[in-house]
Amino acid sequence: MKINRTYVIGLLLCLNGLLISCNGDDDDDSRLGNWVDRSVFDGTPRSNAIAFTIGNKGYMGTGYDGDDYLSDFWVYDMEGNFWSQLADFPGVSRSAAVAFSIGNKAYAGTGFDGDNELSDFYQYDVSSNSWAQIADFEGTARRSAIAFSSESVGYVGTGFDGDNDKKDFWKYNPSTNSWEEQLGFGGAKRREAIVFVMNNKAYLGTGVSNGFFEDDFWEFDMSTESWTELTQLDDDDDLLILRSGAVGFSMNGLGYIACGNDGGGATSDIFEYNPASDTWEEKTSLEKTSRQNAIAFYNGSRGYVALGRSNNLYLDDTFEFFPNEEEDEDD
Repeated sequence: MKINRTYVIGLLLCLNGLLISCNGDDDDDSRLGNWVDRSVFDGTPRSNAIAFTIGNKGYMGTGYDGDDYLSDFWVYDMEGNFWSQLADFPGVSRSAAVAFSIGNKAYAGTGFDGDNELSDFYQYDVSSNSWAQIADFEGTARRSAIAFSSESVGYVGTGFDGDNDKKDFWKYNPSTNSWEEQLGFGGAKRREAIVFVMNNKAYLGTGVSNGFFEDDFWEFDMSTESWTELTQLDDDDDLLILRSGAVGFSMNGLGYIACGNDGGGATSDIFEYNPASDTWEEKTSLEKTSRQNAIAFYNGSRGYVALGRSNNLYLDDTFEFFPNEEEDEDD
């Protein structure tokens, strides 16, 4: 029987209480996973920023700080453990935009400027630290979508266009500077979903629509451009994965969903996905402030979670996650 996915805070809090009372000592002490503090972000704390990774550097920009929409742009050096400011994002200040990278260039656009959903898009060249406007996104203007890329093209889909949650997907080809709608996604409409990529496949899940958390989970094979539905995220009653505003990343052939809003507010838990068995395992929760609308960097072997907000507290901290280490609260 399909489990009701209600977004009612009271019911989720009640379920959480029941699980705690039943499980007793089944807590983070029995799980693997260690979070290590890294360099605090130098700029304004924020949520709903864009983020992408090229090599051993994570890039971040735009977002919302509780008062203002932002357009500054930064890079985090994984090897040196420091942040540096780069050329500002050239479009109107915004939050809830998307970004993806192809080779030594990145592409960012859509979002919300406080009044309107947006469809403009820009290319960032790492080698020259410069931006150039490219063809506008051809779907409806939107915010809170997802984006990912192969070695040659990028994809943007889902989100909220001001009137309606979306489930459409579009492919961007940088060689022709053009967008093409992609057909075949059979999942639900949603906003604030997650996506992570590994082995030329993208994995999409979570998000919210019509007051319900979405429980479907999908794999997109970028070599064939085909979608496959995987085991639902609420298949295991002991794992409360359903949420919105989480982050997704992958390391060493495994995927992760972390933080977000689970209906009771911002959360700090993290779940590991094994594509070989299509199963999930809960790991040690983030040891600091719970958060939603954070960012993630990952390069295949290292994964980071940073920034975000907890209620009206906007955050500027950065953490690296080591999934197979035991928790050490002192690092």
